[in-house]
Parts: sequence; C-alpha cells; structure tokens
Amino acid sequence: MDRYPDILEDILHFNEDSDDEWDMLLAETKREEESRSKRMNKHRGSVPGHRIIRRGRVEGHERLYHDYFAPNCVYDAFFRRRFRMGRPLFLRIVNGVEQYDPYFVQTTDAIGNLELSSLQKVTAAFRILTYGTPADSVDEYVRIGESTAIESLRRFVQAVIAVFGDEYLRLPNNNDIARLLAIGEQRGFPGMLGSIDCMHWKWKNCPTAWQGMYTGHCHEPTIILEAVASQDLWIWHAFLGLPGSLNDINVLERSPVFATLTEGRAPPINYRINGHDYTMGYYLADGIYPNWSTFVKTIPCPQGLKRKHYAAAQESIRKDVERAFGVLQASFAIVRGPARFWDEETLAYIMKACIIMHNMIIEDEGATNDNDFDGSGENPIVQVSHVHTPEFVDFIQTHHQIRSNASHSQLQSDLIEHLWQRYGQ
Repeated sequence: MDRYPDILEDILHFNEDSDDEWDMLLAETKREEESRSKRMNKHRGSVPGHRIIRRGRVEGHERLYHDYFAPNCVYDAFFRRRFRMGRPLFLRIVNGVEQYDPYFVQTTDAIGNLELSSLQKVTAAFRILTYGTPADSVDEYVRIGESTAIESLRRFVQAVIAVFGDEYLRLPNNNDIARLLAIGEQRGFPGMLGSIDCMHWKWKNCPTAWQGMYTGHCHEPTIILEAVASQDLWIWHAFLGLPGSLNDINVLERSPVFATLTEGRAPPINYRINGHDYTMGYYLADGIYPNWSTFVKTIPCPQGLKRKHYAAAQESIRKDVERAFGVLQASFAIVRGPARFWDEETLAYIMKACIIMHNMIIEDEGATNDNDFDGSGENPIVQVSHVHTPEFVDFIQTHHQIRSNASHSQLQSDLIEHLWQRYGQ
C-alpha cells in the first residue's frame, strides 16, 4: 500500500464528477507500473527461471576437432561428403568469417569458462545449410542450442556475402567474357554468355497474409530465383525475392540482368556470324522468354534438318543452368526443401551465401578447367563522376536494341546456318 502514496492519497480525495482527473490518475499509475517493470527487467546474469543445460561445450569442440580437423582425424574420408567441400576451403571460409565478425571468435563467459568455438558455430550453420535440418538437430553433436544455432546461421551467411561476395558473385569482367565467348564459340554458339532460367524455392513459413501473392503454379508459396550459369556451372547472376505467382517474364521485367548493358558499363562484345556483325552477347533461354536480341530460344516445331539440328543443340546447351540448379540443391539441401524462416531478408542471405559457396566449390574442385576466377583482369573500379552524363537518348537506344525482335530473328537465322555448316553437313 505504500508503493504509490501520492496516487492513493489522490484517489481517497477524488471527486467522482471529475472524469479528467480520473483519466490522469490512471495514466500516471500505468506509467509508474511500466517504469517499475522496466527497472526489474534490467537484470544482469542468468534469466530468472531460465533452465540451464550444461552441454559440455569444450568437450563438444574437442570431439568435433578430433573427428574432422585433427591431423589423423576419425572421419577424414567423409569430410567432403558431409561438408560439401574440401577441408582447406572450409577452413578458409572459417578464417574469413572469424576475421570479419567477432561473434565467431571464441571467448570466455562471466566465470571464465570457454564458450563455443568458431568451428562449432560454423559447423552448426553448415549442417543446417547442407542437410536442411531444423536448428535444434545439431545440438546433440555440436553442443549448441537452437537459438544460438539460428543466430550463428544468420551471421554466417551475412559474413560469407560480405567477405567473398565481391569475388564469387561478381559480374563477368573482361577476362571472364573473353573466356565465355571462347567456350560459346567451341560449342557452336558464338556470342553466348550462358543460360538463363528461374527456380522456385518453397517457403513453408510464408506469412498467411502473403500466401496468395506467393502461390503460383506450384500451389504452394514460393520465392523465385533468376540465375545465369555457364557450362562449368558457375552462377554469374542471381536475383531472388519476387513472389511465386509471377512468371519468368514478370521476373525479367524487374531483374537487373541487363542493367550494366543499358547503362553503357558492360565490357564491349564483338563477334561475327554468317557474315553479320553483332555487338551484344546473348543467353540461351526457354520458350517463355521474349524475342529479344539478347536471348536465343529454341524452335517449338522445327521443320527441316537445319532447324531440327539447331533446336536440338540449343535445348541441349541450355540445360547448363538446369544442371547448376541441380548441383546447388544437391550441395545445399536448404534451398531444395521448404524454407523455414519467416522473413525474406534472411532467405535472400541464405540463397546468396549458398550460391557464393557453390562457386567457391566449383573453383576449388577444378570444374572450371583451370580457368582464372581470381578476379584478375577485372574492370577498373568505377569512380564517382561529376561530369555531364551520357545522353538519355543513348540509354533509350540501347534499351530498344536489347528488345529488338528483328535482331532476334536475324541472330537465330544466322545461328541456324552457322550450326548446320559447322556440324550438320
């Protein structure tokens, strides 16, 4: 009764006809109670009533180290299978993440006990990404709680993007484009830069209010990934986040895949097919994509040997991006199964980090045929310019060139003749 003496005294002498004073007293009482509650919540130490589980963090780290990272580890032959990459590459990622985010540095708690090591936190994140398991499934082996595993996963994918994203999820530079053009020439498609397509990622925990917007032909909420991949399965472009109710054309209209080209910042491309000169590269695409000069599509019902040969070659080589999707999902099961997170931002981080590590594995395991992926020969760093910008007319002209139906038809006709002269006869 003596906690609020001033308020109680006012209540005893309260005039029943004064509604305004009564409202003021109620508001004051509420503020006092909220202030007292906040003071009580500002505690230090353990949460009152919180159940403490002594997991044996140090023992868990030692077991993990002796199983996979010691000189004569127990599961040396199974490391690639369970971590989806070689040990040197995994340790490179661990070191980069640990240097970027102090959260992964092993520290001591208030009484001097060692906390979770970087190997435990990164391994927990890897197991969730590679096996697509719930966060609490790694507790028994890694000795890490569910909430800590989720926090480790969020911080890990953000650190991977920050540390390795500029190198392994970059736009093709001059050397990259020269190599991609050489590969396309060898396969019978001069000027080809890769294949483009979309993939749907099921979103299990999509908010109920959004499910109608994110539900399309899969009859479940999905998020769309647009990607460009080359023959070696390297993913050069990734655009994620649009709802599953859209189709590939809707995604293309919102995608930045041709942003550098329309802005005049793309490296120059020049090639010649069947006596005609071209200045823009192209991607192989399926039938839903529009008839633009930057897309080469198949012929639905080819008539004649030339067209049949072209259709078979285009449909075969276009599967590069489908193969890249398959390898990505096989390596990181979290992007194959339903996504269990609630927010789009975390899902975008997870997908980007998986694509970056996918490209790192492609480089590390030699699927690139000893090609240079270290970023050498990269375009000069773009500096902020205060001079007069290019005319808007140039931008519009490039935009129309990309969407030219006439150029698309001419390019397809030239490729038909080129493939027939080279392989068909």
